[in-house]
Amino acid sequence: MNIYVGNLAYSLQDDELQEIFAEYGAVVSAKIIIDKMTNKSKGFGFVEMSNDDEARNAIEHLNQAELEGRTLIVNEARERTERPAGQREFRPRDNNRSYGGGGGGGYNRDNNRNSGNSGSGSFNRNRDGR
Repeated sequence: MNIYVGNLAYSLQDDELQEIFAEYGAVVSAKIIIDKMTNKSKGFGFVEMSNDDEARNAIEHLNQAELEGRTLIVNEARERTERPAGQREFRPRDNNRSYGGGGGGGYNRDNNRNSGNSGSGSFNRNRDGR
């Protein structure tokens, strides 16, 4: 059984996680998830145990247990839903939305900050960047 373990201390290592669950039975693997950009723990991980009864016992005893000042969240891991790499969900654009604001005038490249375009809050720039 694959077990999700959340709210882990960021200093906890894979081998320490494995030791904690080994008290309840045979651990196949224990892996803390690492952020690719920062190379630091994301504060959660997964433990795989070969015996489902031992895994359920570990979940029962470790869920809501305190470890290094943090209350663990331990439950059976859900099946991961696959998304193509880099694909994110985007909401359709609402063309009726207004982003303008009141207040001072516009801004143009000749540093004339109040161009007489009062109340528009827009950025005046021609297509060629001027």
